[in-house]
Amino acid sequence: MFDSLSDKLSVILEALTKRGALKEADVEDALEKVRVALLDADVAIKVVKDFISSVREKAIGQNILKSVTPGQMVVKIVHDELTTILSGGDELDTSINLSSTPPVTMLMIGLQGSGKTTTTAKLASLLTRRENKKVLLSSLDIYRPAAQQQLAVLAEQINVRCLDLILGEQPIAITKRALQTAQLEGFDVLILDTAGRLHIDDTLMQEVASIRDVAKPTETLLVADAMTGQDAVNSAREFNEKIGITGIALTRVDGDARGGAALSMRAVTGQPIKFIGTGEKTDAIEEFNAERIAGSILGMGDIIGLVEKAQQVVDEEDAERITKKMLRGQFTLEDMAEQLRQVKKMGSLEGLLSMLPGAQKVKKQISDHNLNDGMISRQEAIILSMTLAERRNPKILNGSRRRRIASGSGTSVQDVNRLLKQFKQVSSMMKKAGKKGKRGMGLGLGNAMIPGMTPPGIR
Repeated sequence: MFDSLSDKLSVILEALTKRGALKEADVEDALEKVRVALLDADVAIKVVKDFISSVREKAIGQNILKSVTPGQMVVKIVHDELTTILSGGDELDTSINLSSTPPVTMLMIGLQGSGKTTTTAKLASLLTRRENKKVLLSSLDIYRPAAQQQLAVLAEQINVRCLDLILGEQPIAITKRALQTAQLEGFDVLILDTAGRLHIDDTLMQEVASIRDVAKPTETLLVADAMTGQDAVNSAREFNEKIGITGIALTRVDGDARGGAALSMRAVTGQPIKFIGTGEKTDAIEEFNAERIAGSILGMGDIIGLVEKAQQVVDEEDAERITKKMLRGQFTLEDMAEQLRQVKKMGSLEGLLSMLPGAQKVKKQISDHNLNDGMISRQEAIILSMTLAERRNPKILNGSRRRRIASGSGTSVQDVNRLLKQFKQVSSMMKKAGKKGKRGMGLGLGNAMIPGMTPPGIR
């Protein structure tokens, strides 16, 4: 979401860090460029003004300009101010409130097309998997064709109960029935998915207000599409003023948006961004972390987030077993295929690479080497097209065998050769590490390595 902004800020701030000494004029020049970059990213004007003013106040001073590393100090100030904008200076209120007497009721509101229904399902999946909560879903959208059926289908996919539909039942009646069902059947959480409109109108607000008064929700989450820029910010302001929200769930943050909405919403509404949707799958939702997002914007990566993703899909015992094999020089193509499958479970390769520090600087090399989800699938297909003997002993792969594997996997001999070269590099590197008694060379994630993440030419 922040690719364009991240590119610009990285260039501006890197120029500062390369200077041995800084003058006040250098900082002023950099801040002017930062201001333009933020406005281009569709950040609200008031937010930009306050941000630049705060950074200037802290960055222009004798303690900073005469420090040993003035450029790095300015970067830290920019990072801290971005974190403050995104969090409001308070990280504690970004967590979901589940401390009320069950069933905890959550109201999902927003404009039509913002992703309320899919976000409702994602949130239910998150609460079920991580919090071990018994969740009931209920759709109050009687206007959009098949909206209620859509939520029912998603609920079935994530193995969560959805309130049965009654033809012709109105939103307030559905709300009352959902509350009664949740209480009688011992649900921990009830999530109500309200109807949206193409734009904010009095009818929409009156209906949502009536539902709010009946449901008395603990959490009222505004679902906003990050791709809509300042329109999302304006709708957030209006929903907060007329309904009252406790947090924001930002969707489509993996899209090609300028990112200004995320930087503006907290400041404009005074309410925290609590969740971000990172893809189309029902598990593609994350709790919002302002410090990590700020680091990502400045090209610092998000190693902690990357490790957390790995821990969710990597079995620790399997990872330890494979690591030991690698260090002993016994790593096979079967093990590599297993790690490729784990990488696919973690999400898009582009998203994973963006979490690495300095990833913005090697985007061209990444593009040149076709590092994408298709590459992972091709590599897995190549290995699956081998016989068991070939996977365990690649040395027997002569020219005819490689042509057969390429044909069977729908790839080229060059693709097969490239995979085998990468496998050999990883095996050799880890064998050397084993002899030296070292661990964790390469990208270590819960004692696992991601093969193919650093192809020849990218270091």
